[in-house]
Amino acid sequence: MPSETIGVIADRYATALFGLADSMNLLDQVAEDLTTLKAMIRASADLRRLVGSPVLSRNQQGQAVTALAKAAGFSVLTLNFLGLAAKNRRLFVLEGVIAAYLGRLAARRGEMSASVESAVALTDTQVSQLAAALKAAYGSNITVETTVDPGLLGGLVVKVGSRMVDSSLKTKLQHLKLAMKGIG
Repeated sequence: MPSETIGVIADRYATALFGLADSMNLLDQVAEDLTTLKAMIRASADLRRLVGSPVLSRNQQGQAVTALAKAAGFSVLTLNFLGLAAKNRRLFVLEGVIAAYLGRLAARRGEMSASVESAVALTDTQVSQLAAALKAAYGSNITVETTVDPGLLGGLVVKVGSRMVDSSLKTKLQHLKLAMKGIG
C-alpha cells in the first residue's frame, strides 16, 4: 500500500479517536496509553510482527491486542479502538495513528514537537536544555522525542515541524567528501 494511503488511513483513525477522547474528556489518558503502546511496539519485535502481519487473522490480532491492552491497563476507549483497528485489519497503521493523535493534542495545547536524533543517548539535563533552547527559538512549548542513531557518529539531527537542522558528524563528513571530489 502506498505511504500516502497509509497516512490518510492513519489520519482518519486518529481524527476519530481524538474526537471520541475529547467528547469523553479522556484526551490525556488516551495520549498516555498511546505513548506507552508506541514504546512497547519499538521495544518488542514480536509486537511489531503482530501489528504488521497479514498472516494472522482478524480474530487472532484482536485477541492479542486486547490482552495486551488489558495487561497494560489501558482505558476502555483505547482498548475498544485497538479492537476495532484489529477487526478492520488496520493495526499496521498504529504508529501513524499514534503520531497523528499526539500531533493533534500538541496543536490543541499550543505545543510543538521536536524529533531529535543523536549518536548517544541524551541525559535528562541535555534534553531539558535543548527543549529550553527550542522554546526560545520557536516561542512555544516544545515536546522533545529523542532517538539514538549510532550512525550519526556525533552531533544532532533536530526536526521541528517541517524544519530540520542536521549538525551530525556524518553529514559534515559527507559534505567534506563532496567538496574534496569537486576540487580534484
